[in-house]
Amino acid sequence: MTNSHALKSPLKRPVTIIGAGLGGLTLARVLHVHGIPSTVYEAEASPSARAQGGMLDIHDYNGRLALEAAGLADEFAGLVLEGREAARLVAPDGTVLFDQPDDGTGGRPEVQRGELRQLLLDSLPAGTVRWGHKVSGTRALSGGRHEVTFADGSAAVTDLLVGADGAWSRVRPLLSAVVPEYTGMSCVEVYLHDADTRHPAGAKVVGGEALYALAPGKGFVTHRERGGNLHTYVMLARPREWFADIDFTDSAAALAGIAREFAGWAPELTALITDADTAPVLRPLAALPAEHRWERVPGVTLIGDAAHVAAPNGEGANLAMLDGAELARSLATHPDDIETALTAYEEPMFPRSAETAAEGTELYALMFGENTPHALIDMFTGQNRTD
Repeated sequence: MTNSHALKSPLKRPVTIIGAGLGGLTLARVLHVHGIPSTVYEAEASPSARAQGGMLDIHDYNGRLALEAAGLADEFAGLVLEGREAARLVAPDGTVLFDQPDDGTGGRPEVQRGELRQLLLDSLPAGTVRWGHKVSGTRALSGGRHEVTFADGSAAVTDLLVGADGAWSRVRPLLSAVVPEYTGMSCVEVYLHDADTRHPAGAKVVGGEALYALAPGKGFVTHRERGGNLHTYVMLARPREWFADIDFTDSAAALAGIAREFAGWAPELTALITDADTAPVLRPLAALPAEHRWERVPGVTLIGDAAHVAAPNGEGANLAMLDGAELARSLATHPDDIETALTAYEEPMFPRSAETAAEGTELYALMFGENTPHALIDMFTGQNRTD
């Protein structure tokens, strides 16, 4: 991807983007680089309305390309947390099975999601993002135009509508009747704050960056974030009904119930759950079919999870950003023909996202299948087991 192509003229009609996540903001930023106006409508009331998730590793083959297209590579470098590409895998009894230091050659620098989002927000002209606009409906008008209505009673009519509004997109029904389905696994998120001082045993077992503690059908991944905070993603392959029986409004009881699934594990590991400083947050994992695609509908398209949500595998944010950058590039290349631009964006996006979803399914089998944790160790070391 390059910005060196000559443009005939900027797209004359503004782009309407639903969703101010990383994908939508990258799209708006790269459009701005090319002189194309856009408006981003976001349901959240402000940039600080909620926490923006934890660590992201930005990959040199997708996320980094998007940041370069956005002209933000140098600013991004200032957000990178050094030494955070290290990984440690431990057995349930706490034995270290694999310890990979960060030697600076990984190509996947780590940043805080919220800081990256703020970088993108700061790079946009004032007023680009309109906060507090929750979409209540969308409908097609004539000539490829669409109307978006909002919960506050307002509406917007646009010639080009982009759904960047995540797994449960309100724009997707204009293109596809397919909805995400539960993968069979859920994640419960918790934090330990100022762990080196307040939770030294947990800080020690996690080490420098990422800890993997895995068993068939369950496990957790813990990341060391800025300020010594430990962010744990507890993964359990259980029916949704199993989680429905847990009262997540009672944090202590919920944490105890989740921790019982790890009975017999080393106490320094289970303490990453039971000693949490935050209420547990349940996130059922849903996905679209890997081969999800749609027929071309004039004046509308999707990026990121709205187009191809999959179980988290480290690629979602990177893909969303690349989608946004590629769509902006295509619109800049074809300013007089929106449909050609959308087709040029979608044709490579579909196989790219399908391939990544398939790789994610393979990763989950390594992490939570019958051969874990040895299968994951083999992936880290590049070996193939025959036993």
